[in-house]
Amino acid sequence: MGTPPQPTDGASGRVTDAARAVVLVIPTLDEAASIGAVVRSIPRDVVGRIIVADGGSSDDTAACAQRSGAEVLDVGRGYGRACLLAAQAATDAEIVVFMDGDGADDVQAIVSLVDPIRSGVADFVIGSRVRGVREPGSMSWHQVAAGVLAGLGMKLLYGVRYTDMCAFRAIRRDALLALGMSEMTYGWNIEMQMRAARSGLRVVEIPVPYHRRTGGSSKVAGSLSGTIRAGTRIISTFFRVATQAAPRPDAKRKHLPPAAQSSGTARPLAAASNDDRRPGIQ
Repeated sequence: MGTPPQPTDGASGRVTDAARAVVLVIPTLDEAASIGAVVRSIPRDVVGRIIVADGGSSDDTAACAQRSGAEVLDVGRGYGRACLLAAQAATDAEIVVFMDGDGADDVQAIVSLVDPIRSGVADFVIGSRVRGVREPGSMSWHQVAAGVLAGLGMKLLYGVRYTDMCAFRAIRRDALLALGMSEMTYGWNIEMQMRAARSGLRVVEIPVPYHRRTGGSSKVAGSLSGTIRAGTRIISTFFRVATQAAPRPDAKRKHLPPAAQSSGTARPLAAASNDDRRPGIQ
């Protein structure tokens, strides 16, 4: 495996410490048509390391990702398993960003996900495609409805309102590993959102643009069977986490830095202000 390109500041060519602290995780399965372009488009002044966690692709996904500058982990099947193993492997990271490898996420929005964590405003930042500008045909009506309904459920449970279960998100690595994530399939995203809200992490939701995928087919919305399988898993994960006993306040707070321990309740979600929005965030 070749050495991935190092992030530089562009002007002097020096490796930037800020980028070195950020690792991007891309779980993949049969996405050779898009993954190379996705990896090459990542802003390397923001992201220091790219890990493609491949779930046993039958095409050239792994080779394309490696040629384009990513590290590749062969993690076996399971969306959540891919995300967790890659996050565990990112031992040098302070912030972990997750995104899909199908070309639908706008890579220019990565900086808007990372900045609130770097500045100490948030522990977990999630993109909302529902609140952002969506390319026609990029999301089905039932994907939009599922995110809104799940958000309402989490608002009732924890007082934190989400509008989407978007995979495009960033979180402090230590906070993620302290959540006790256990869902190894498509319930991973909602489990993270529920555990983050319940644990009192500072949560921020920002609008993000969303495009039509540039390659491959959706494992969730691409077929009726895929939709039913993923939907069933997401619903079962919701009820499993909702009925679990919450961790003791002292147990959850000891994992957070002093700035995050100022309140025992989750902060309501807020969009980035007009002054703070970066290009690509609507």
